[in-house]
Amino acid sequence: MVHVQFDPASRQALTNAAVEAKARKNLTWQQIADAAGLSAAFTTAAVLGQHALPEQSARAVADLLGLGEETVELLQAIPTRGSIPGGIPTDPTIYRFYEIVQIYGTTLKALVHEQFGDGIISAINFKLDVKKVADPEGGERAVITLDGKYLPTKPF
Repeated sequence: MVHVQFDPASRQALTNAAVEAKARKNLTWQQIADAAGLSAAFTTAAVLGQHALPEQSARAVADLLGLGEETVELLQAIPTRGSIPGGIPTDPTIYRFYEIVQIYGTTLKALVHEQFGDGIISAINFKLDVKKVADPEGGERAVITLDGKYLPTKPF
């Protein structure tokens, strides 16, 4: 049966326990995703409280992290989404994404609407990928791919 989680406190407590177990066991997000049988981005978001996991994946994650049966059930519950409470984020990494949207948001909107028309890019039918690549000028670059289904506005 599908359950909905309305109180984000229980999910936040699970997130804290999962992240502590991940560190204690010296696991990567990719290793957790491999156990879940899902992508690293989706599994990470789920463990951090933003998605529900299928039962088999929830059980595999809970077992890998050494968390209890109640964790399996909570990982399957549809969460109250939203991981940035209260205004402008202060964490430097998250803030840079906020800054990117502040600078390029209107550009992205203009280009998307010019190419697709009036509508949105789904965050539900969506894929996310993060890769580290060499920078030809030295160092490393982050390549982030946001791949969402385009949903046109439908007059009614």
